[in-house]
Amino acid sequence: MKYYAVAQGRKTGIFTNWPEAEQQVRGFASAIFKSFKTQQEAEAFLKNPSFSYSKKSGTGKNKKTYPAAEDYPPGTIVVYTDGGAIGNPGPGGYGVVIKDRIELFGGYNLTTNNRMELKAVMVAMEALQEEKAPIVLHSDSKYVIDGLNKGWARNWKKKNWIKSDGNPAINADMWALLLDLQTGIDITFKWVKGHAGNPLNERCDVLANTNARKEGMPDDIGYLKSIRTRSKDKR
Repeated sequence: MKYYAVAQGRKTGIFTNWPEAEQQVRGFASAIFKSFKTQQEAEAFLKNPSFSYSKKSGTGKNKKTYPAAEDYPPGTIVVYTDGGAIGNPGPGGYGVVIKDRIELFGGYNLTTNNRMELKAVMVAMEALQEEKAPIVLHSDSKYVIDGLNKGWARNWKKKNWIKSDGNPAINADMWALLLDLQTGIDITFKWVKGHAGNPLNERCDVLANTNARKEGMPDDIGYLKSIRTRSKDKR
């Protein structure tokens, strides 16, 4: 038997099964939790919770402490995201690190690099919807950062998801969700160079690649729908 200590979540305490504990922390951005082999260890953790490494396989979440990132005002929530697909299109994965809080990750059987970059940002924003503190989200995808910072996505939406060249905007389903999620939170998007030694960016890359290689991942329904739509347009 394992004991799951939830120090911060919808309900705190010690739980003896993961599904019940997961209900308290899933989607709760500032959750603090860890599993233990004994009740005594779990009780000790609740008295003095820490951000030491904790992983529950298959849940899509890890919790870990990381080195300091860039200097931001006290209370700023620092986030890193990454995504990619093997073969592009192909099996894909995404990874999110919310510094000193939690890791989020997942993947799909068939998708694209850009969709996984967008998915990573989407998952991070979903997890932080209740936050009032300023958020700085880093991505090494200029496609994502420019699409949000330069107003491309908002312009596409105003034109019913048609670009200035008259072609449909790709990944409109995900851009629409990102714009909705952006409402109500104080978030800044910042580009960071990939594979340049930044430990948070590198960790996201590991999460994305690991999940892209997992078997039995679900289909990216949005991507499959876009393929069918493009096929009809060519007829």
